[in-house]
Amino acid sequence: MVRYAAAVLAPNPEKTARSRGEYLRTHFKNMREVAAALSGLKLSKAYSYLSNVQDHKQVIPFRRFAGGVGRASQAKQFKATQGRWPEKSVKFILRLLKNAESNAEAKNIEQDNLIIKNIVVQQAPKTRRRTYRAHGRINPYQGHPCHIEVILASEDVEVERNTEKDALTRYSGLNRRQLAQKRIEAGRA
Repeated sequence: MVRYAAAVLAPNPEKTARSRGEYLRTHFKNMREVAAALSGLKLSKAYSYLSNVQDHKQVIPFRRFAGGVGRASQAKQFKATQGRWPEKSVKFILRLLKNAESNAEAKNIEQDNLIIKNIVVQQAPKTRRRTYRAHGRINPYQGHPCHIEVILASEDVEVERNTEKDALTRYSGLNRRQLAQKRIEAGRA
């Protein structure tokens, strides 16, 4: 079985669904920015966001790999100035999200409250070609593919903290005399 880079972040495998793509022919830098924008979103919200990106109604903010990226007024809602609409990367990530969603359905995980727990994007080996330049020279012409891992998880239900246990742990590490003093102070109050 394949080892996932982010498998450590999914402590309960019954409530998580995963999918991965390897050697995908889409730019690593664009895919990294798309993944950063989607990480932590609910799955339904991610689908609507990506469809808006495809229609150029919302932008993917470019934060790390932003050299030469133009400014976009749509990036203001993400507190950024630069952004793009990377259609090919969006197409690939949509396929992976759909695959992870069907994996969750196969595990009988509720579709309504799925969130994108983690997306890992890593560089794949560069595809080497060459281009011909003036004066008989040859330069490399490389592609920058990537590996992607998507982990969906059902939203955690918050449980109220046990106050009785907190009261016991407050006095742990005290000796007998200190405990007696605490009891006396509590009796006086």
